[in-house]
Amino acid sequence: MGPLPAPHDIPLPLPVSPLFLELAIVFLFLIHILFVALMLGGSLLTVAFEIRGRRRPDCDVLAREIAATVTVSKSLAVVLGVGPLLVMNVFYTVFFYSANALTGAAWLAVIPLVTAAFLLTYLHKYTWDRLAGAKGLHIAIGALASALFLVVPFVFLTNINLMLFPDRWTSVHGFLTALVLPNVVPRYLHFVTASVALTGLFLMAYFGRAGFPAEEVFREFDRRALRRRFASVALGATGLQLLFGPLLFFTLPAVGISWALILNILAGVSLAIVAIVLLTREVVAPGARLGVRYLATATALTGTVVFMAYGRHLYRESALAPQRTAIAARTAEFEETVLAAQMRAKAGIRHTKAEAATSPGEQVFRSICSACHARDTRLVGPPLTEIDRIYKGNPAGLIAWVKAPGKKRPDYPQMPAIKLTPAQYQAVAEFVLAVPGTS
Repeated sequence: MGPLPAPHDIPLPLPVSPLFLELAIVFLFLIHILFVALMLGGSLLTVAFEIRGRRRPDCDVLAREIAATVTVSKSLAVVLGVGPLLVMNVFYTVFFYSANALTGAAWLAVIPLVTAAFLLTYLHKYTWDRLAGAKGLHIAIGALASALFLVVPFVFLTNINLMLFPDRWTSVHGFLTALVLPNVVPRYLHFVTASVALTGLFLMAYFGRAGFPAEEVFREFDRRALRRRFASVALGATGLQLLFGPLLFFTLPAVGISWALILNILAGVSLAIVAIVLLTREVVAPGARLGVRYLATATALTGTVVFMAYGRHLYRESALAPQRTAIAARTAEFEETVLAAQMRAKAGIRHTKAEAATSPGEQVFRSICSACHARDTRLVGPPLTEIDRIYKGNPAGLIAWVKAPGKKRPDYPQMPAIKLTPAQYQAVAEFVLAVPGTS
Protein backbone atom coordinates (compact mmCIF):
# COMPACT_ATOMS: atom_id res chain seq x y z
CA MET A 1 0.00 0.00 0.00
CA GLY A 2 1.03 3.61 -0.50
CA PRO A 3 2.16 5.99 2.25
CA LEU A 4 -0.41 6.94 4.85
CA PRO A 5 -2.07 10.28 4.00
CA ALA A 6 -1.94 12.79 6.85
CA PRO A 7 -5.42 13.65 8.19
CA HIS A 8 -6.24 17.07 9.55
CA ASP A 9 -6.52 17.39 13.31
CA ILE A 10 -9.62 18.55 15.18
CA PRO A 11 -9.47 22.36 14.71
CA LEU A 12 -9.99 23.16 18.38
CA PRO A 13 -7.48 24.72 20.79
CA LEU A 14 -6.00 22.60 23.57
CA PRO A 15 -7.57 23.31 26.99
CA VAL A 16 -4.12 23.91 28.52
CA SER A 17 -0.56 24.35 27.26
CA PRO A 18 1.18 21.41 25.54
CA LEU A 19 3.91 21.48 28.21
CA PHE A 20 1.31 20.99 30.95
CA LEU A 21 -0.14 18.02 29.08
CA GLU A 22 3.31 16.48 28.57
CA LEU A 23 4.10 16.77 32.29
CA ALA A 24 0.64 15.47 33.16
CA ILE A 25 0.91 12.37 30.98
CA VAL A 26 4.29 11.42 32.49
CA PHE A 27 3.24 12.04 36.11
CA LEU A 28 -0.27 10.60 35.93
CA PHE A 29 0.88 7.56 33.98
CA LEU A 30 3.64 6.89 36.53
CA ILE A 31 1.18 6.88 39.43
CA HIS A 32 -1.30 4.71 37.52
CA ILE A 33 1.27 2.19 36.32
CA LEU A 34 2.67 1.83 39.85
CA PHE A 35 -0.60 0.33 41.09
CA VAL A 36 -1.10 -1.67 37.90
CA ALA A 37 2.33 -3.19 38.57
CA LEU A 38 1.45 -3.94 42.20
CA MET A 39 -1.82 -5.50 41.06
CA LEU A 40 -0.18 -7.71 38.43
CA GLY A 41 2.91 -8.59 40.48
CA GLY A 42 0.80 -9.27 43.57
CA SER A 43 -1.55 -11.53 41.63
CA LEU A 44 1.34 -13.56 40.18
CA LEU A 45 3.06 -13.91 43.56
CA THR A 46 -0.22 -14.88 45.22
CA VAL A 47 -0.63 -17.82 42.85
CA ALA A 48 3.03 -18.81 43.14
CA PHE A 49 2.99 -18.88 46.95
CA GLU A 50 -0.40 -20.60 47.10
CA ILE A 51 0.96 -23.43 44.93
CA ARG A 52 3.92 -23.76 47.30
CA GLY A 53 1.48 -23.61 50.18
CA ARG A 54 0.16 -27.07 49.32
CA ARG A 55 3.32 -28.41 50.96
CA ARG A 56 4.27 -25.49 53.24
CA PRO A 57 1.26 -24.06 55.11
CA ASP A 58 3.06 -20.78 55.85
CA CYS A 59 3.32 -20.11 52.11
CA ASP A 60 -0.45 -20.46 51.83
CA VAL A 61 -0.88 -17.92 54.64
CA LEU A 62 1.61 -15.64 52.89
CA ALA A 63 -0.33 -15.95 49.63
CA ARG A 64 -3.52 -14.94 51.42
CA GLU A 65 -1.84 -11.87 52.91
CA ILE A 66 -0.58 -10.82 49.47
CA ALA A 67 -4.02 -11.38 47.95
CA ALA A 68 -5.43 -8.82 50.39
CA THR A 69 -3.16 -6.16 48.84
CA VAL A 70 -4.12 -7.03 45.25
CA THR A 71 -7.72 -5.85 45.49
CA VAL A 72 -6.59 -2.53 47.00
CA SER A 73 -4.01 -2.02 44.25
CA LYS A 74 -6.67 -2.93 41.69
CA SER A 75 -9.05 -0.25 42.93
CA LEU A 76 -6.35 2.42 42.97
CA ALA A 77 -5.16 1.41 39.50
CA VAL A 78 -8.68 1.87 38.10
CA VAL A 79 -9.27 5.26 39.73
CA LEU A 80 -5.82 6.59 38.83
CA GLY A 81 -6.15 5.33 35.24
CA VAL A 82 -8.76 7.96 34.35
CA GLY A 83 -6.31 10.87 34.34
CA PRO A 84 -3.70 9.52 31.90
CA LEU A 85 -6.44 8.16 29.63
CA LEU A 86 -8.06 11.59 29.41
CA VAL A 87 -4.74 13.30 28.68
CA MET A 88 -3.96 10.67 26.04
CA ASN A 89 -7.32 11.33 24.38
CA VAL A 90 -6.70 15.09 24.32
CA PHE A 91 -3.01 15.24 23.40
CA TYR A 92 -2.69 12.25 21.07
CA THR A 93 -6.24 12.19 19.69
CA VAL A 94 -5.55 11.19 16.07
CA PHE A 95 -2.88 8.65 16.98
CA PHE A 96 -4.63 7.06 19.95
CA TYR A 97 -8.01 6.60 18.26
CA SER A 98 -6.41 5.34 15.05
CA ALA A 99 -4.55 2.64 17.01
CA ASN A 100 -7.77 1.78 18.87
CA ALA A 101 -9.62 1.28 15.58
CA LEU A 102 -6.81 -0.81 14.09
CA THR A 103 -6.60 -3.23 17.02
CA GLY A 104 -10.39 -3.57 16.82
CA ALA A 105 -12.02 -6.35 18.81
CA ALA A 106 -9.01 -6.87 21.09
CA TRP A 107 -9.17 -3.26 22.26
CA LEU A 108 -12.94 -3.46 22.78
CA ALA A 109 -12.41 -6.63 24.82
CA VAL A 110 -10.31 -4.81 27.44
CA ILE A 111 -13.32 -3.73 29.53
CA PRO A 112 -14.98 -7.20 29.75
CA LEU A 113 -11.57 -8.78 30.39
CA VAL A 114 -10.83 -6.34 33.22
CA THR A 115 -14.30 -6.90 34.67
CA ALA A 116 -13.85 -10.68 34.59
CA ALA A 117 -10.39 -10.40 36.18
CA PHE A 118 -11.73 -8.22 39.02
CA LEU A 119 -14.64 -10.58 39.74
CA LEU A 120 -12.33 -13.59 39.76
CA THR A 121 -9.93 -11.78 42.09
CA TYR A 122 -12.70 -11.12 44.59
CA LEU A 123 -13.98 -14.70 44.22
CA HIS A 124 -10.47 -15.99 44.90
CA LYS A 125 -10.04 -13.70 47.91
CA TYR A 126 -13.33 -14.47 49.60
CA THR A 127 -13.47 -18.26 49.04
CA TRP A 128 -10.12 -19.03 50.64
CA ASP A 129 -11.68 -20.89 53.57
CA ARG A 130 -14.72 -22.24 51.72
CA LEU A 131 -12.53 -23.89 49.05
CA ALA A 132 -9.84 -25.05 51.46
CA GLY A 133 -10.80 -28.63 50.65
CA ALA A 134 -10.67 -27.97 46.90
CA LYS A 135 -7.31 -26.24 46.72
CA GLY A 136 -6.78 -27.08 43.07
CA LEU A 137 -9.99 -25.24 42.12
CA HIS A 138 -9.07 -22.26 44.28
CA ILE A 139 -5.63 -22.02 42.71
CA ALA A 140 -7.20 -22.30 39.26
CA ILE A 141 -9.45 -19.31 40.01
CA GLY A 142 -6.44 -17.24 41.08
CA ALA A 143 -4.41 -18.39 38.08
CA LEU A 144 -7.23 -17.44 35.69
CA ALA A 145 -7.44 -13.98 37.26
CA SER A 146 -3.67 -13.62 36.90
CA ALA A 147 -3.83 -14.75 33.28
CA LEU A 148 -6.43 -12.06 32.55
CA PHE A 149 -4.28 -9.48 34.34
CA LEU A 150 -1.46 -10.53 32.01
CA VAL A 151 -3.63 -10.27 28.87
CA VAL A 152 -5.02 -6.78 29.53
CA PRO A 153 -1.65 -4.94 29.65
CA PHE A 154 -0.50 -6.97 26.65
CA VAL A 155 -3.42 -5.58 24.61
CA PHE A 156 -2.91 -2.08 25.99
CA LEU A 157 0.85 -2.03 25.35
CA THR A 158 0.32 -3.37 21.82
CA ASN A 159 -2.19 -0.59 21.18
CA ILE A 160 0.01 2.17 22.62
CA ASN A 161 2.99 0.81 20.73
CA LEU A 162 1.08 0.82 17.44
CA MET A 163 0.13 4.46 18.08
CA LEU A 164 3.79 5.44 17.74
CA PHE A 165 4.28 4.20 14.19
CA PRO A 166 1.74 5.66 11.73
CA ASP A 167 3.88 4.48 8.83
CA ARG A 168 2.99 0.87 9.83
CA TRP A 169 -0.77 1.43 10.07
CA THR A 170 -1.49 0.48 6.47
CA SER A 171 -0.09 -3.03 7.11
CA VAL A 172 -2.14 -3.63 10.28
CA HIS A 173 -5.44 -5.50 9.94
CA GLY A 174 -6.28 -6.28 13.56
CA PHE A 175 -4.58 -7.12 16.84
CA LEU A 176 -2.56 -10.10 15.63
CA THR A 177 -0.94 -8.16 12.79
CA ALA A 178 -0.07 -5.38 15.28
CA LEU A 179 2.07 -7.95 17.12
CA VAL A 180 4.53 -8.17 14.24
CA LEU A 181 6.17 -4.92 15.33
CA PRO A 182 9.49 -6.20 16.71
CA ASN A 183 9.45 -4.34 20.03
CA VAL A 184 6.00 -5.44 21.26
CA VAL A 185 7.04 -8.61 23.11
CA PRO A 186 10.28 -7.18 24.60
CA ARG A 187 8.33 -4.16 25.88
CA TYR A 188 5.75 -6.45 27.46
CA LEU A 189 8.34 -8.69 29.12
CA HIS A 190 10.12 -5.62 30.45
CA PHE A 191 6.84 -4.42 31.98
CA VAL A 192 6.01 -7.79 33.58
CA THR A 193 9.44 -8.15 35.20
CA ALA A 194 9.25 -4.53 36.39
CA SER A 195 5.87 -5.32 37.98
CA VAL A 196 7.31 -8.25 39.91
CA ALA A 197 10.36 -6.20 40.97
CA LEU A 198 8.23 -3.32 42.27
CA THR A 199 5.89 -5.74 44.05
CA GLY A 200 8.85 -7.45 45.72
CA LEU A 201 10.14 -4.06 46.89
CA PHE A 202 6.70 -3.11 48.21
CA LEU A 203 6.24 -6.41 50.06
CA MET A 204 9.66 -6.00 51.70
CA ALA A 205 8.25 -2.90 53.41
CA TYR A 206 4.72 -4.28 53.89
CA PHE A 207 5.77 -7.44 55.76
CA GLY A 208 8.86 -5.89 57.33
CA ARG A 209 7.08 -2.96 58.97
CA ALA A 210 7.23 -2.78 62.75
CA GLY A 211 3.46 -3.06 63.17
CA PHE A 212 3.04 -6.28 61.19
CA PRO A 213 2.46 -9.22 63.62
CA ALA A 214 4.53 -11.76 61.69
CA GLU A 215 5.02 -14.05 64.67
CA GLU A 216 1.26 -14.28 65.21
CA VAL A 217 0.39 -14.82 61.54
CA PHE A 218 3.13 -17.32 60.58
CA ARG A 219 4.61 -20.36 62.24
CA GLU A 220 7.93 -20.36 60.34
CA PHE A 221 8.44 -16.87 58.92
CA ASP A 222 9.46 -13.78 60.87
CA ARG A 223 9.82 -10.24 59.56
CA ARG A 224 13.48 -10.71 58.67
CA ALA A 225 12.80 -13.90 56.71
CA LEU A 226 10.01 -12.17 54.80
CA ARG A 227 12.22 -9.16 54.01
CA ARG A 228 14.95 -11.45 52.71
CA ARG A 229 12.48 -13.49 50.65
CA PHE A 230 11.01 -10.48 48.88
CA ALA A 231 14.41 -8.86 48.46
CA SER A 232 15.30 -12.00 46.50
CA VAL A 233 12.16 -11.61 44.39
CA ALA A 234 12.97 -7.95 43.63
CA LEU A 235 16.59 -8.84 42.88
CA GLY A 236 15.72 -11.62 40.43
CA ALA A 237 13.13 -9.55 38.58
CA THR A 238 15.42 -6.52 38.36
CA GLY A 239 18.18 -8.73 37.00
CA LEU A 240 15.82 -9.99 34.28
CA GLN A 241 15.10 -6.39 33.37
CA LEU A 242 18.75 -5.93 32.52
CA LEU A 243 18.20 -8.71 29.97
CA PHE A 244 14.90 -7.51 28.53
CA GLY A 245 15.83 -3.81 28.62
CA PRO A 246 18.59 -3.99 25.96
CA LEU A 247 16.38 -6.32 23.89
CA LEU A 248 13.64 -3.69 23.99
CA PHE A 249 16.04 -0.87 23.06
CA PHE A 250 17.61 -2.68 20.11
CA THR A 251 14.22 -3.66 18.68
CA LEU A 252 12.91 -0.09 18.76
CA PRO A 253 12.44 1.44 15.28
CA ALA A 254 15.12 4.10 14.73
CA VAL A 255 12.56 6.86 14.09
CA GLY A 256 12.33 7.78 17.79
CA ILE A 257 15.95 7.25 18.88
CA SER A 258 17.77 10.39 20.04
CA TRP A 259 20.81 11.23 22.15
CA ALA A 260 18.49 12.58 24.86
CA LEU A 261 16.77 9.18 24.96
CA ILE A 262 20.08 7.30 25.11
CA LEU A 263 21.40 9.46 27.97
CA ASN A 264 18.10 9.07 29.81
CA ILE A 265 18.25 5.27 29.47
CA LEU A 266 21.86 5.15 30.64
CA ALA A 267 20.93 7.14 33.75
CA GLY A 268 18.10 4.70 34.48
CA VAL A 269 20.31 1.66 33.93
CA SER A 270 22.98 3.10 36.24
CA LEU A 271 20.44 3.43 39.04
CA ALA A 272 19.14 -0.10 38.33
CA ILE A 273 22.68 -1.47 38.77
CA VAL A 274 22.97 0.41 42.06
CA ALA A 275 19.67 -1.16 43.16
CA ILE A 276 20.90 -4.64 42.19
CA VAL A 277 24.05 -4.20 44.27
CA LEU A 278 22.01 -3.00 47.25
CA LEU A 279 19.48 -5.83 46.91
CA THR A 280 22.29 -8.39 46.68
CA ARG A 281 23.75 -7.08 49.93
CA GLU A 282 20.28 -7.13 51.47
CA VAL A 283 19.79 -10.80 50.56
CA VAL A 284 23.10 -11.90 52.10
CA ALA A 285 23.11 -9.45 55.02
CA PRO A 286 23.15 -10.81 58.59
CA GLY A 287 19.88 -10.44 60.49
CA ALA A 288 20.91 -7.33 62.40
CA ARG A 289 21.76 -5.45 59.17
CA LEU A 290 18.71 -6.60 57.19
CA GLY A 291 16.61 -3.64 56.04
CA VAL A 292 19.13 -0.84 56.54
CA ARG A 293 19.55 -0.43 52.76
CA TYR A 294 15.84 -0.39 51.98
CA LEU A 295 15.46 3.37 51.59
CA ALA A 296 18.49 3.62 49.31
CA THR A 297 17.24 0.67 47.25
CA ALA A 298 13.75 2.15 46.91
CA THR A 299 15.23 5.50 45.90
CA ALA A 300 17.41 3.91 43.22
CA LEU A 301 14.55 1.86 41.76
CA THR A 302 12.20 4.86 41.88
CA GLY A 303 14.77 6.85 39.94
CA THR A 304 15.01 4.03 37.41
CA VAL A 305 11.24 4.01 36.94
CA VAL A 306 11.14 7.81 36.51
CA PHE A 307 13.94 7.78 33.93
CA MET A 308 12.33 4.93 32.00
CA ALA A 309 8.91 6.63 32.03
CA TYR A 310 10.41 9.89 30.79
CA GLY A 311 12.44 7.97 28.21
CA ARG A 312 9.23 6.47 26.82
CA HIS A 313 7.83 9.99 26.54
CA LEU A 314 10.95 11.20 24.71
CA TYR A 315 10.71 8.31 22.28
CA ARG A 316 6.98 8.86 21.76
CA GLU A 317 7.43 12.55 20.94
CA SER A 318 10.33 11.87 18.54
CA ALA A 319 8.54 9.01 16.81
CA LEU A 320 5.37 11.06 16.26
CA ALA A 321 7.11 14.30 15.24
CA PRO A 322 7.14 13.66 11.44
CA GLN A 323 3.46 12.73 11.33
CA ARG A 324 2.57 15.62 13.63
CA THR A 325 4.29 18.03 11.25
CA ALA A 326 2.34 16.60 8.32
CA ILE A 327 -0.92 16.76 10.28
CA ALA A 328 -0.23 20.39 11.28
CA ALA A 329 0.27 21.33 7.62
CA ARG A 330 -2.88 19.47 6.60
CA THR A 331 -4.81 21.13 9.42
CA ALA A 332 -3.62 24.58 8.30
CA GLU A 333 -4.83 23.80 4.77
CA PHE A 334 -8.17 22.61 6.14
CA GLU A 335 -8.61 25.78 8.21
CA GLU A 336 -7.78 27.91 5.14
CA THR A 337 -10.40 26.06 3.12
CA VAL A 338 -13.00 26.51 5.86
CA LEU A 339 -12.18 30.21 6.22
CA ALA A 340 -12.39 30.73 2.46
CA ALA A 341 -15.75 28.98 2.31
CA GLN A 342 -17.07 31.06 5.20
CA MET A 343 -15.89 34.31 3.62
CA ARG A 344 -17.34 33.40 0.20
CA ALA A 345 -20.65 32.51 1.82
CA LYS A 346 -20.71 35.78 3.71
CA ALA A 347 -19.96 37.67 0.48
CA GLY A 348 -22.64 35.74 -1.41
CA ILE A 349 -20.10 34.34 -3.89
CA ARG A 350 -20.69 30.83 -5.18
CA HIS A 351 -17.67 28.56 -5.24
CA THR A 352 -16.26 27.87 -8.70
CA LYS A 353 -13.24 25.85 -9.70
CA ALA A 354 -10.52 28.34 -10.57
CA GLU A 355 -7.61 27.60 -12.82
CA ALA A 356 -4.42 26.47 -11.20
CA ALA A 357 -2.47 29.08 -9.26
CA THR A 358 0.98 29.90 -10.55
CA SER A 359 2.59 30.83 -7.19
CA PRO A 360 2.08 30.15 -3.46
CA GLY A 361 0.90 33.74 -2.98
CA GLU A 362 -1.68 33.44 -5.73
CA GLN A 363 -2.88 30.13 -4.28
CA VAL A 364 -3.52 31.74 -0.88
CA PHE A 365 -5.16 34.76 -2.52
CA ARG A 366 -7.53 32.63 -4.58
CA SER A 367 -8.45 30.31 -1.72
CA ILE A 368 -9.04 33.04 0.89
CA CYS A 369 -8.63 36.67 -0.20
CA SER A 370 -10.54 36.56 -3.50
CA ALA A 371 -13.78 36.09 -1.60
CA CYS A 372 -13.65 39.77 -0.65
CA HIS A 373 -11.08 41.41 -2.95
CA ALA A 374 -10.73 41.81 -6.73
CA ARG A 375 -8.08 43.60 -8.83
CA ASP A 376 -9.93 46.82 -9.59
CA THR A 377 -13.50 46.20 -8.40
CA ARG A 378 -14.92 46.67 -4.94
CA LEU A 379 -16.43 43.50 -3.49
CA VAL A 380 -16.79 43.09 0.26
CA GLY A 381 -13.43 44.79 0.71
CA PRO A 382 -11.46 47.37 -1.29
CA PRO A 383 -9.85 46.46 -4.65
CA LEU A 384 -6.20 45.53 -4.94
CA THR A 385 -5.43 48.82 -6.71
CA GLU A 386 -6.39 50.70 -3.56
CA ILE A 387 -4.49 48.31 -1.31
CA ASP A 388 -1.41 48.85 -3.48
CA ARG A 389 -1.63 52.65 -3.12
CA ILE A 390 -1.67 52.30 0.67
CA TYR A 391 1.03 49.62 1.08
CA LYS A 392 3.16 50.07 -2.06
CA GLY A 393 6.63 48.72 -1.31
CA ASN A 394 5.57 47.81 2.25
CA PRO A 395 4.57 44.14 2.41
CA ALA A 396 5.36 44.08 6.15
CA GLY A 397 2.74 46.75 6.74
CA LEU A 398 0.15 44.79 4.75
CA ILE A 399 0.99 41.62 6.72
CA ALA A 400 0.56 43.49 10.01
CA TRP A 401 -2.90 44.70 8.89
CA VAL A 402 -3.99 41.20 7.77
CA LYS A 403 -2.96 39.75 11.14
CA ALA A 404 -4.80 42.40 13.18
CA PRO A 405 -7.16 44.44 10.95
CA GLY A 406 -9.11 47.43 12.23
CA LYS A 407 -12.07 49.34 10.79
CA LYS A 408 -11.11 52.50 8.87
CA ARG A 409 -14.29 53.29 6.91
CA PRO A 410 -17.95 53.10 7.88
CA ASP A 411 -18.99 51.87 4.41
CA TYR A 412 -16.77 48.75 4.64
CA PRO A 413 -17.43 45.81 7.01
CA GLN A 414 -14.89 44.82 9.66
CA MET A 415 -12.26 42.49 8.17
CA PRO A 416 -11.61 39.34 10.22
CA ALA A 417 -8.05 38.45 11.25
CA ILE A 418 -6.56 35.94 8.82
CA LYS A 419 -4.47 33.12 10.31
CA LEU A 420 -1.68 31.90 7.99
CA THR A 421 1.83 30.60 8.28
CA PRO A 422 4.68 33.19 8.12
CA ALA A 423 5.60 31.98 4.63
CA GLN A 424 1.99 32.31 3.46
CA TYR A 425 1.69 35.84 4.85
CA GLN A 426 4.83 36.90 2.98
CA ALA A 427 3.83 35.16 -0.26
CA VAL A 428 0.32 36.60 -0.45
CA ALA A 429 1.50 40.12 0.48
CA GLU A 430 4.09 40.06 -2.29
CA PHE A 431 1.50 38.70 -4.74
CA VAL A 432 -1.08 41.39 -3.93
CA LEU A 433 1.44 44.19 -4.34
CA ALA A 434 2.71 42.76 -7.63
CA VAL A 435 -0.61 42.09 -9.40
CA PRO A 436 -0.52 43.73 -12.88
CA GLY A 437 -2.34 47.06 -12.83
CA THR A 438 -1.70 47.76 -9.15
CA SER A 439 1.78 49.23 -9.50
